[in-house]
Amino acid sequence: MIDSHAHLGVCEPDDGELVAEARRIGVERILTIGLDEESNAGAIAAAREHEGVFAAVGRHPNSATGFDSAAADAIEELAADPLVRAIGETGLDYYRDRASERDQVLAFEAQIAIARRTELPLVIHLRDSSGPGAGRAVADAYEILMTEAEGVDVILHCFSATAERAEQAVARGWYLSFAGNVTYPNSGELREAAALVPDDRLLRRDRQPVPGAPAGAREAERAGERDPDRGGGRGGPRRRLRAARRRRHRQRGPPVRLVI
Repeated sequence: MIDSHAHLGVCEPDDGELVAEARRIGVERILTIGLDEESNAGAIAAAREHEGVFAAVGRHPNSATGFDSAAADAIEELAADPLVRAIGETGLDYYRDRASERDQVLAFEAQIAIARRTELPLVIHLRDSSGPGAGRAVADAYEILMTEAEGVDVILHCFSATAERAEQAVARGWYLSFAGNVTYPNSGELREAAALVPDDRLLRRDRQPVPGAPAGAREAERAGERDPDRGGGRGGPRRRLRAARRRRHRQRGPPVRLVI
């Protein structure tokens, strides 16, 4: 098992304890993701200290304020380290207002270019605003990616867009990951999107509920047969998702996982 999206530096236990526990439960490799200059350095340090740990370096959209050519050069220099296996986490986040949309786009485009030059995968965070204007972050990101990311292995982390957007991503060979929110009772459309993704393009988070998830969603993670309308029980969201994916991919071979 490979953990393709970890943030070792932001967890309470130290890196050694986290890596040891991951190994105990069968995780063989970990990609720890940088968010800014400090966490990029921390990710590389963790990779140097612990066997089986690798790093991604980049600038998260929430930290994109002031991003410039010097910041881009610093990321590309770090990317030369053989323990760095991806660029990011980058992308667009219009839900929070911690960085202007202009700065986010500049940082995003620069990191796409770095991924293309270094031939490293690109880890993308997308989060849309709610209410009027919802959907712009995904629309803007897709337009940029379709124009500038040809030949780049794109990973859409914690996918939360429509089934149509999932189909567009699959058609371009991008990877999509799904998190605990796919089990929420009101996430039917997201489950439809997940059912469209071939096994060789699918990544998923473990069954630990997303922090801050509503009580109903937390229960949906472990409801099982007790409540078929909420959890993994007969006819429940996870059961329907698995059945839909089995029908769609019955003729496909065994899943191919993204290798770090």
